[in-house]
Amino acid sequence: MVYIYGMARRLTTTVRLDPKDAEALARAREDGFSPSDLIRKGLHQITSVPSHDRRPPSTCLFVSTDPNLGEESELFKGKE
Repeated sequence: MVYIYGMARRLTTTVRLDPKDAEALARAREDGFSPSDLIRKGLHQITSVPSHDRRPPSTCLFVSTDPNLGEESELFKGKE
């Protein structure tokens, strides 16, 4: 029996799929991919993209049309 020291534990999760994604999963299974393999590959692909290419997370609860929203230059005028 071989035991690998420090073997990582695996997380079990549940994923809800819409019909289109469920069909894609069925096709992937026919091609020999397990659902776990697909999730791992998808996570790796998404997280390997440099962060500057991704938009910051958004709740979409607030949308501003003010291009100067959050501008703080007026607060620090003459304080240099």
